[in-house]
Formats: sequence, C-alpha cells, structure tokens
Amino acid sequence: MTLLTDEVRSYIGREGPAFAACDAVEAGAVRRYAQAIMDPDPAYASDREGLRYGGAVAPPLYPSFMFRTPFGTPDVLTERAHDPDFDGIVMGVGNGLPELPLHGLALLNGGAEVEFFAYARHGERVLQKSRIADIQEKQTKSGPMLLVIFETEFTNEAGQLLLRSRKTIIRR
Repeated sequence: MTLLTDEVRSYIGREGPAFAACDAVEAGAVRRYAQAIMDPDPAYASDREGLRYGGAVAPPLYPSFMFRTPFGTPDVLTERAHDPDFDGIVMGVGNGLPELPLHGLALLNGGAEVEFFAYARHGERVLQKSRIADIQEKQTKSGPMLLVIFETEFTNEAGQLLLRSRKTIIRR
C-alpha cells in the first residue's frame, strides 16, 4: 500500500499567497512573548536598547507566532463542529496552502528547522508565504507514513527576510 499517490505528489511545489499577520508587531504582545520564553533582553522593550537594530525588536522566532485568527473571523472548530468527517486538525490560521487529500490520517509534528536573518521591529507588519517543498513516503514496521515538508518565509512589508522555517509534518 502506498500513501504517496500521483494526486498527493502533485502538491509538491505548490505555493500559497503571501499574507500579513492580523496585527503589527506590538509592544504588549512582544512583552508577553518574551516573558513566556523567559528572555528579558532589553532590546525587546526599548528603542534605546534596540538602537543597533533600528529600534525595539521582537525575539527571533516571534514572527512565526504572530499569525492568529483576527477578531470577527469565524472559528474553524465551531464552523465544522457538525461535520462528521472533520477530525479537529487545525493548523493555526493556516499557511495559505490547499489541504492535502490525506483524510483519516493522523498528523504528528516531525520537527522544524529555522534560519534567522533579521529581527522584526515594533510597528512592522509581518507577512508569510509557504510552499510544500517535498513529500516523501517512508515504510515503517507499522506501515507507510508520509513526511510533508513545508517551507515558510517571513518578511516585513519592505520585503526584508526575517526568518525561514522548514517544518516536517508526519501523516500516517
């Protein structure tokens, strides 16, 4: 049995549109994030302390956590609560990519690699653009599984690359 059908393989290389986070980098949200990761770097709170970066900045991984459902937007869980085929798997606010035709397969986090290029500064808008970089099938003693690799680039409105992530999702 193979999970990597021609239909699934056709998703390799597909790109989603670039889209902005619902909020700009905001001091209060940066403070809460910095407290949550226990990193009290003064450059996250003060233009003076972040002067060498052009002003106050957010922690390096902050842009990847900025994408949430904006106020007034329907909640996916509520919308699909009565759908007997919905398995509850929701990947945040999504990545702009079409859903893979892998219904009924479990989803596991296979890890991530992140390259950091620049800090997001307070007040900046952050955009993300994702693509399906690869899909590989592996045979295990429990049967076949798919490794789906998503690449996402996070930029500011000026197009400056902030970070790039490669996430692996396991479907089995």
